[in-house]
Amino acid sequence: MRKEVELFDVIKETLDKLDGEGILLVAGDPPNPMTIGWGTIGHIWHKQIMTVLVRPVRHTFKLMESIQDFSVCVLPEQYRKQLSICGTKSGRDLNKVEACNFNMEPCIKVQSFYMEESVIHFECRIVHKHFLDPATLDPKTINRYYPQRDFHMVYYGEILGVYKK
Repeated sequence: MRKEVELFDVIKETLDKLDGEGILLVAGDPPNPMTIGWGTIGHIWHKQIMTVLVRPVRHTFKLMESIQDFSVCVLPEQYRKQLSICGTKSGRDLNKVEACNFNMEPCIKVQSFYMEESVIHFECRIVHKHFLDPATLDPKTINRYYPQRDFHMVYYGEILGVYKK
């Protein structure tokens, strides 16, 4: 059973997972999960916002460009193998939901899906997006993370619901 909770009740657990083995961004219909390790949670425009970054070469980028919302799912420790699959395999070549035996459920406040296996999930509506601008990005960051100049699109999702199992 899912219970709606306040964002700041789960922020530490979420950020710890994001900084650790990652969490899953879910986009599209049929849903495609992609492991992310970069993102932020904060307050912009009088809204609670989650930002997620997706490179244009990823299958998820095409999905994110065709939708208005997404979910972010925090999985328990035993799903490390599935997080690896979702971070290294493409949804163009593999149905990751089937490969990982995820049980997808429709979100409550947005049109996306979430994994029943997640312990926390966020439901977000895209309110802004932009490509990282190399002209304003620290050159050390460019050299370390963008040697091929494949800059992320940053999606700003208004958090419409936060749910805990």
